[in-house]
Amino acid sequence: MTPKHSCFWNCIKAFLVGGSICLLGEILIQWYQSMGNDRELAGLYGTLSLILISILLTGFNVYQKLGQFGGAGSIVPITGFANSVASPALEFGVEGEVFGKGCQIFKIAGPVILYGIFSSWVLGVIYWLWKMM
Repeated sequence: MTPKHSCFWNCIKAFLVGGSICLLGEILIQWYQSMGNDRELAGLYGTLSLILISILLTGFNVYQKLGQFGGAGSIVPITGFANSVASPALEFGVEGEVFGKGCQIFKIAGPVILYGIFSSWVLGVIYWLWKMM
């Protein structure tokens, strides 16, 4: 028997978790800007910091608990993508470097990377053809 879930409370929890992650990102960006970096460089450092924090929390089995509580709020920001890459690496690490980590690390994130790169290539070709005309 499946337990009943409240759509309203699930949305509230997703908003709180996703909003907290984004708020942390903005706090990091403001902190990096206060250290003398411009907005673009501070944004890059903030993104990299969120990825590092997500991977560390995944390694300590905290991000999974955050995901169970916040649902989609934990997978929408870039931290969810970092978690989807780091989780299989941890889970299949015992099977070896090549057949464990190497084969499984992009199981979830691979299609996102593949179609992201492919679509950017297609749009680049279209843009190039448009400029040639």
